[in-house]
Order: sequence, then C-alpha cells, then structure tokens
Amino acid sequence: MPVHLRPDEPVVLDRREGPYGEVVLRRRGEHHEIIANGCFLMDTSDGRSERLLVDAAYDTLAAAGREFPTVLIGGLGVGFSLAHAVANPHWRRVAVVEREQAIIDWHREGPLAAISGEALADPRSVILHTDLLSHLKATTDQYDALCLDIDNGPDWTVTDDNENLYSPAGLAVCQEALAPGGVLAVWSAQPSSDFEDALRNAGFNGVRTEEIRVARGVPDAVHLAVRPA
Repeated sequence: MPVHLRPDEPVVLDRREGPYGEVVLRRRGEHHEIIANGCFLMDTSDGRSERLLVDAAYDTLAAAGREFPTVLIGGLGVGFSLAHAVANPHWRRVAVVEREQAIIDWHREGPLAAISGEALADPRSVILHTDLLSHLKATTDQYDALCLDIDNGPDWTVTDDNENLYSPAGLAVCQEALAPGGVLAVWSAQPSSDFEDALRNAGFNGVRTEEIRVARGVPDAVHLAVRPA
C-alpha cells in the first residue's frame, strides 16, 4: 500500500556523518532544509536575510568608496548568499568557506544546484573546503568583507567549537583577515547586544545591527562592524 505524506511532512534526501557530526538534507513541500546535529540551520523558503548579509557589507564598502571588493562568505548553506553575491558584478572575487563535504556535494551534484549552479560556474567564485577559523588563521589573503553565516548566531552555535569564532581571539583573527576599512557582517537568528559589545571591545568601528522582520518571533539580524583604516 503506498504511503501518502502530508504536504508539510519532511522527506530525508541525504544524511551524512562527518567530522563535525550529522548533517541532513530534507525536502518539505517545495523547499529544502539543512539540519546539523539535530539543529535546524536554514531552508530555501526565504532568503531575504541572507541577501541582506551580503548587501549590507557591500553597501558599507561602497559608501566608503571601495571599488570592486573581495568577499569571503563563511558557510555555503542553501546558497542564497553565494548566488546573491555573484549576481552583483561589482564583487571582484567571491570565496565561500564550507567545512561539510555533504553540503558542497548537494550544491555541485544535488538539488541545491538549482540555487547555486550558475554562481558556481562564475569564474569569480570559489569554494574552499575547510573550517572557517582555520582558514582565517592560515590565509595570507585579506578580504574587503567577511560575511559569516555558519550558525544561528553568536549566541546559538551549531557546534561548541564554533564559539571560538565569536570570542575575543576569534574576532581578532577576523579583523586580521580584513583589509583596513574592511567589513565584518555576521548573520544571527536574533539581535545580540552582547555581541555588539564584543565587537566594540575587539576594536571594530561602526558597529551596528540591521534587522529583518520574520513571520513569527524575533527578527533576524545582521551585525556589522568595520576594521579601522
């Protein structure tokens, strides 16, 4: 007898165990969801805040007269940030750090290619399969913008070791990876005044938070800060 699922019943398309735990790709109706260690990360239903993450960083640079900047996106996710960045011809280079091979595969060969396929084919884009903080510590490159979307925010991390990124030492690494006048943009599922204080204490200027209203609950937020020139 065939099994009839409700329209909102999630269907698991892939489940992987990796060095950082379990990641799952699900389809719910016409949308896809990424779950990490049982924690909902994001879905394809609404990419407004992911696009704001990129736009807010770019607009801050443009207002300061920075032309054709480079950006490093922390976390490939469902691909909204990558696709939106590449759609802007003024970004000179768009690099994405993603530590989960499964997520990269879902974009290169799976259903998420519908979102990111065109962006990945653009010669300005590159995926770096590595841990974000490890990359920032090791790289000699400096970026004009860091757009980070690897957790549900600095107060709600996917894995415990991600807390290091938002610590004073982690924020110092982020600042070193930015060119003078560069912008750090951090996505969060809710505004965090404590994180704003942490950014100021780390020596960033121009600390502010942009919010985007959601259907229910507290607004999503993008925390912004500028490395002193």
